[in-house]
Amino acid sequence: MDADTSVSNVVLVTVDSLRADALGTYDSSRHTPVIDGIAERGTVFERAFATGNWTPFSFPSILASRPVFADSGDIGVEDVPTLARALSDSGVATGGFNAANGFLTSFWGYDDGFDEFEPFVASVGSSLYSRYLATHPTVEAWLQFAASPIRRIKSRLAGNVDDRPFLDTSRMFDVEHAASDFLEDASEPFFLWIHYMDTHTPYVPAPRYIREVSSGLLGTHRMLHAHTRTGLGWEVGERTLDELRTLYQAAARQVDASVGRLLDELAANGLDDETAIIVAGDHGEEFQEHGHLAHYPKLYDELINVPLIVDVPGAEGRRIDRQVGLDAIPPTVTALLDVDAPDSWSGTSLTSSVLDGDPPADEPVVSVTVRDEEVTAQPIPRSLADGNLLVSVRDRDWTYIRNVDADTHELYYRPDDPDQQTDLAAGTDVDGDAENEDGGDAGDEDAVDGSEARRVVDRFRPLVDAHVELLREGEANATGEETDAVDENLEARLEALGYR
Repeated sequence: MDADTSVSNVVLVTVDSLRADALGTYDSSRHTPVIDGIAERGTVFERAFATGNWTPFSFPSILASRPVFADSGDIGVEDVPTLARALSDSGVATGGFNAANGFLTSFWGYDDGFDEFEPFVASVGSSLYSRYLATHPTVEAWLQFAASPIRRIKSRLAGNVDDRPFLDTSRMFDVEHAASDFLEDASEPFFLWIHYMDTHTPYVPAPRYIREVSSGLLGTHRMLHAHTRTGLGWEVGERTLDELRTLYQAAARQVDASVGRLLDELAANGLDDETAIIVAGDHGEEFQEHGHLAHYPKLYDELINVPLIVDVPGAEGRRIDRQVGLDAIPPTVTALLDVDAPDSWSGTSLTSSVLDGDPPADEPVVSVTVRDEEVTAQPIPRSLADGNLLVSVRDRDWTYIRNVDADTHELYYRPDDPDQQTDLAAGTDVDGDAENEDGGDAGDEDAVDGSEARRVVDRFRPLVDAHVELLREGEANATGEETDAVDENLEARLEALGYR
């Protein structure tokens, strides 16, 4: 590492399903004061992109700096050197706490290298009632809200001034408590990773945060109306869509408040002046920008453009407008802690950007998903054989998406079309050649736009081809051995997230 940062520790905060524009530092209309404060002190990457639309597609980059499927043809990080392993082998204390996302467990290798690791998945309980609540988090949340007046009265009678607003539907407090215990006991240097699930469907924030992000007073009414309509499969109109967005923003504020308590713990233990904070979303969330809710297998910006903020004590605050991928996180962490990064990692450290303002390499970012015939009914793919492979390439202006198996493609110019609604690929075939309706060369009237689109396709097509080749090699390296069955607790948590 070229610069002296005085950093002894790194805390990585990842938030499931967090879009970039859910934070005030990316959209001034949002209310996330704690994370916005981190952003003001640190470096904000304005064009940060996830490498996939789902947690298991994105996290191999976040915690192992490798593309999903590239090493074994499957999701997970069992066959690659992880960030935690690289740090632990160099004497860094490591702790990882995940708020019950079943895809971030030891089953897929995410415990590798962590001295302390807890995914909070195995505590579903054996009773029929417990298992029902585990797979129906909205029902669990409503039972908690119904009991909240009794809890508040009991708390006041007991003289308890703790204002934490509700029981732990999202496992947020479990993660907080585990992180606090780790900070109290950890010897330096250390690496702490925590993963929040509050902004993942079904969005059940505490009413106080609904009131904070909206003008409405009846927060629970908003939640009941929105979840009833979506749960029953009724049409989602503008009112329901607005309520869902409000619940989502309230959930983001709930995470924001939890991050504030984490910062308080760092300060209370005298660690704040020597600890770097990294905040990132693993993927985004759709609110019908392309016809659906949540995060189905697509590669548009609402699912791929995510926040990435790095705050290093003593470094100047700045904003970086070149595109970066989340595979830059592991080498950035190792560089900050003066640990050698494994040669197999695909990402490049962002420390020179954070410490000195140097622009990162102006390289396009590649993302992938796998789509089955039924977009909204498919289970999460666990191999390339589970559907058609889609690959996207992004630079600062263009988004190119190719369905490799269906042999189709799309092209969007984001400065004029930020929502990616106007496909400009109609003037080119998948091989980049110009065509008109009869299959010949494009006419003169389309020469400017058509030629530019062809140049972009010609520039991005080799990147898609190279990534597909990498993934196919990983698929060929698969052992072919039958994977161990997922246990009942893990299946219950995956079902609670809407996965099968």
